Amino acid sequence: MTAFLVKVLSSALVIGLVTEVARRSPSLGGVLSALPVVSLISFAWLVKQGSERAELSTFLKSVLLGLPATFLLLAVLYGLIRLGIPVFYSILGATSFFYRLLVCSTSTTTLVANVIKKERKRW
Repeated sequence: MTAFLVKVLSSALVIGLVTEVARRSPSLGGVLSALPVVSLISFAWLVKQGSERAELSTFLKSVLLGLPATFLLLAVLYGLIRLGIPVFYSILGATSFFYRLLVCSTSTTTLVANVIKKERKRW
């Protein structure tokens, strides 16, 4: 339980620092938040917990597979904000688009199904 709390607090600290930088300098905050900070923190915790090389490779491959979807979501969100749509509705619209795309994509659905099957076997 202590390890979990350390993970949560350290991750929250990084997010808090990035948002403070973004408040002062939106451009720098955007660049910092685009860095793979969450992926690197997660990877570091997996290494610390003693994950096998195969698990680490699978994790990194999954992160790479998620990048195009993340890019699309952020591009749609950017476009909606630029059109003057209120932030709440822009987020709602971008995430709605993202999830429709996710569900409609056969390869993504297959990938998610395979991940779920593997995780069920592990537990």
